[in-house]
Amino acid sequence: MTPPGAGDSIHKGDSMKHSKRYKVAYAMYDRQKRFELDDALKLLKSLPAPKFDETVEVHFNLGVDPRKADQQIRNSLILPHGTGKTMRVLVFAEGDKADEARNAGADYVGVDELVEKITGGWFDFDVVITTPNLMGRIGKLGRVLGPRGLMPNPKVGTVTMDIAKAVEEAKGGKVTYRVDKFANLHVPAGKISFEEGNLKDNVKAILAAVLKERPATLKGVFIKSITLCTTMGPGIKLQVASATLAAKS
Repeated sequence: MTPPGAGDSIHKGDSMKHSKRYKVAYAMYDRQKRFELDDALKLLKSLPAPKFDETVEVHFNLGVDPRKADQQIRNSLILPHGTGKTMRVLVFAEGDKADEARNAGADYVGVDELVEKITGGWFDFDVVITTPNLMGRIGKLGRVLGPRGLMPNPKVGTVTMDIAKAVEEAKGGKVTYRVDKFANLHVPAGKISFEEGNLKDNVKAILAAVLKERPATLKGVFIKSITLCTTMGPGIKLQVASATLAAKS
């Protein structure tokens, strides 16, 4: 994913390394301006695009300290209009729960054979779900799934006995997010081909969800910056105050 504030300090001075298309987009607007959400979305959709349907991303820089347990923000939400991506769902389950996963549309279902494939370097999936009783058997995968944000976790609903619901949500536009060690948060908001109104609904849902994550112990500013961008495009900064108000409307 493009880092938060893409096109700002990260790209200053090195824009020559980017494509002609990127440099055209980079020069189309004031890099330091903070935009209203509606204006930012219009601008985002007007930028020159590559030949594939880019993902629109929302990036936050937060005022939390991720080293503190009560400020390690991690959760999930279902986007109103989905992600625009066909999610490949892998489920660790046995018996009736395995049947439940298959009936709900899971792409891969099993236990030991899947553990062996993943250990061998196979990662052709986007979401991993498991029943709680299997966590002991798949625990060793934490070292390879964890860094990719794929390790099942009860907080985001991927360790559950309600396998059908978890699979349906994953297929229907559920996204997970987790603050990194630099207090940044990256959340996909759909595809650039989405209608502007649908993108706005998704972004507002993300903003509302993140606002609810403010730790009770946090002193000072929670959301320091919000940036919209596409997979290969420069970042567009939002006005934090107006964006948070839009999320509540």
